[in-house]
Amino acid sequence: MDWASVCAAAAVLCVAACGCEVGEAGDRLPRLGEPPVGQMYHGVFPGGYSGAEDDITAEQVGTYEETVGKRVAWVYFSHNWYQGTEFPRETAEWIRGLGAVPFIRLMLREEENGVGTRFSVRQVLDGELDADLRRWGEAAREFGTLLVAEFGTEVNGQWFPWNGVHHGGGQTDGFGDARKPDGPERFVAAYRRIADIVGGAGASNITWVFHVDATDDPEEWWNRFENYYPGDEYVDWVGVTAYGPQQPREDEAESFREQMDRCYARVKRMAAGKPVIVAEFGCTAGSRGADPAEWAGAALDDILGGRWPRVIGFSWWNERWQNDDNPTHDTTMRVEEIPALAEVFRQKLDGAKEKLVERPIVRE
Repeated sequence: MDWASVCAAAAVLCVAACGCEVGEAGDRLPRLGEPPVGQMYHGVFPGGYSGAEDDITAEQVGTYEETVGKRVAWVYFSHNWYQGTEFPRETAEWIRGLGAVPFIRLMLREEENGVGTRFSVRQVLDGELDADLRRWGEAAREFGTLLVAEFGTEVNGQWFPWNGVHHGGGQTDGFGDARKPDGPERFVAAYRRIADIVGGAGASNITWVFHVDATDDPEEWWNRFENYYPGDEYVDWVGVTAYGPQQPREDEAESFREQMDRCYARVKRMAAGKPVIVAEFGCTAGSRGADPAEWAGAALDDILGGRWPRVIGFSWWNERWQNDDNPTHDTTMRVEEIPALAEVFRQKLDGAKEKLVERPIVRE
């Protein structure tokens, strides 16, 4: 694959496909549409170096695409507000230059890990971030072409600060409707406020994703992901995370199918008619719990085979990171570093090449 030629051609395709002018607030800009029935998008988180998930490069996208033999329709990455609240224009521009859509995780958090008071759900609700959000929306509007964005990544997982365990949990007497758990209810209000402010700034080019983990953690009634759903008018697509072992020391793992089967029926009831994407899936090498090639091969068979008819896209988490001072404990999900995994991806994607939509679908 001639990478330079692919990049140049993709950039021309993107501009031609979008035909976009910079919109003023109130104008309708083109948005990413669903692929034709029976087809789907293939995306990737190409893998940074710092663990912050925001230091991705075009080279990483290129090596992934060369390894699997297919181009991606979107590139997934984090926008960490502790690194700055301005719209990530530079990253979005080079992704657009590759002919792909920037898929932005809005990570309103004080630090990479842990819970703080800055950029919190409470700050959103108190209006302290309104000006930052408005500027972000204005810049997204000025970007002018297709964007995908999410707030509240894996909201039903307590590892992130927007999970309800950090702001009310299952209490019902501290916020809003006394019949609803406060933690999820605060998140819903924050999500809606963010979407309203960003949309009110004219960023109608954003496809909004509500992103859950396949497993509720903690497994409490109030933390079921349905309680966090902002409503059909605020959500375009529902995203799901499902991983195999994420560290070599993990000895047990659920298959992708087990996780998706468990949550898919719930998603259909929660968001009737909404498209679903596998926002994140991955499996590390070196674990006795699962072989990454076998785990991913079975997952791709089910995804591409239409086991879950509403699934319109998927993105592999193509990262490597250090867990401690022992190199044998490092996690790697990078297809470039696992020959058997690379072969599985090439075979499965090539076998389903007519189902994969590499050029994003534009709708007005």
